[in-house]
Amino acid sequence: MKNNRREFFKKIGAGTAGISLASMPFVTSSQAVTKEMARSEDQFLQIGDDIAIANTNSGKIRGYILNDVYTFLGVPYGADTSGKNRFMPPQKPEKWTGVKPTIWWGNTAPQIMDNRYANPDYSFADHWNYDDVSEDCLKLNVWTPALDTKKRPVLVWLHGGGFTNGNGIEQDGYHGENISKNGDIVFISINHRLGPIGFTDLSGVGGSKYANSGNVSQLDIIASLEWVRDNIANFGGDPGNVTIMGQSGGGAKVTATMSMPAAKGLVHKGVPLSGSMLRANDQEYSRKLGEYVMKEAGLTPDSIDKLQEFSWREYIDIANKALEKMRKDYPTPGFRGGFGPVADGVNIPKEEFFSDPSGLASDIPMLICTTFHEWNPTRTSPELEKIDWAGVVEKIQPRFGADSEKIVNAYRQDFPEASPADIWAMVLSNRQGAINTANAKSKQKAPVYLSWFGWEPNLYSGRMKAFHCIDICFWFDNTDRMYTHTGGGGRPRKLSKAMSASLLAFMRTGSPNAGELPTWPNYSAENGETMILNDKSQVKNKPDGNGLASLPA
Repeated sequence: MKNNRREFFKKIGAGTAGISLASMPFVTSSQAVTKEMARSEDQFLQIGDDIAIANTNSGKIRGYILNDVYTFLGVPYGADTSGKNRFMPPQKPEKWTGVKPTIWWGNTAPQIMDNRYANPDYSFADHWNYDDVSEDCLKLNVWTPALDTKKRPVLVWLHGGGFTNGNGIEQDGYHGENISKNGDIVFISINHRLGPIGFTDLSGVGGSKYANSGNVSQLDIIASLEWVRDNIANFGGDPGNVTIMGQSGGGAKVTATMSMPAAKGLVHKGVPLSGSMLRANDQEYSRKLGEYVMKEAGLTPDSIDKLQEFSWREYIDIANKALEKMRKDYPTPGFRGGFGPVADGVNIPKEEFFSDPSGLASDIPMLICTTFHEWNPTRTSPELEKIDWAGVVEKIQPRFGADSEKIVNAYRQDFPEASPADIWAMVLSNRQGAINTANAKSKQKAPVYLSWFGWEPNLYSGRMKAFHCIDICFWFDNTDRMYTHTGGGGRPRKLSKAMSASLLAFMRTGSPNAGELPTWPNYSAENGETMILNDKSQVKNKPDGNGLASLPA
């Protein structure tokens, strides 16, 4: 188990060292520290039997107050998903008596942890935070400025990691304290089932009992939103104003969740960052994969229940072997495929999301962001910075074939001052998916806003560029906390202030216009209005129009 809560322990240690019994000559070990002493003016942590007590519909919980923010970690929103609950829709947590301490993160959902910290550069830069792994993972974290009745906007964070990895506090940039305090909102982050445990569709081989098995991960997200609806008023939040926000795989979870009938009335704004999806996996595919899993486990439809008896690691290994075999038998082009949301026509629509102008999510505003160099190949490879134009064409040919030179020339036309390495990164990181999502959503009545993050940190000799994940900490006022992404200090903090102000405005009003950034127009497919986020932010119409037009549909 690795616990990388550096900032937390640093603050805890600094805040409590001065009040230890050993350091107070006039207090004996038999004397209690008084409330007045424990709450001295310069002490920024408060924790105790009568501090930060909140009610939930399952029982009372106890958190702590840190830097004037009420903090509750590892709050149950669902029951243990192991055993007979594996592959089943989430169940309510058992009610408890007394007061449950919620002062540490909930378990990370089952996933392969082998070599998670193997690459020192990525471990350093991303500050991976992982705790115990368990199927008892349906837990959420809450940050709120007060336990009152103010009805603050609520933000629910859906972590990245595709559909197979991650957790609610995977990176320090996910932390909710700063934006909760500075923006006067309630911030929630959640853990939920992932990978084969969250998305194995056994409905084809297991019958009605397993009808929902292909989407239990998404149903976990719905359960967390139902918890918010039923409990968030006790934490000073407004259940009628909930924004879901996620990055990478979390961005795809945002658009998938918005498409779900069960999300109606639970979600009021959506913010997908560096990832989205417009269609879930075809159920014919997902059921075939479920059949491969059954066969790999040596089972039949009559013995399918035995899949609930394997340890989670045994099951994931079986499922991954089954996926590998299926991919050899049924090659699936592109990113689609594997264990992910299923278009079952009940939990998730079979048709393209947002295709009905008056359908689901038509009244939910959306704010989309991607970064310039999401998949920058030179980040930890300085020799690749020396690539020339012919080398870029050669590098992208496996993906784009005969169109490669045309694509490179089109991006050079849009960005004539960019280096070959920059253009290489931008082609690999093209905005085609984000544009497709924005175009689809723009046909509905609620507005959609599009941004493109181009800010680059002065780290790794300038090779990090505007990479995948970098913008998260800017939205959440965490550029100093996530200093390994930004370098910290005034330069990133200035842009963060403007971006978080726009996010807060969007949460409150459905428009990101807050006065910090230039006037931010609605996106339209005709003009492609895009807010370029940088030291000097500006709006441009179709800033990469030639490049996008050159890409295959």
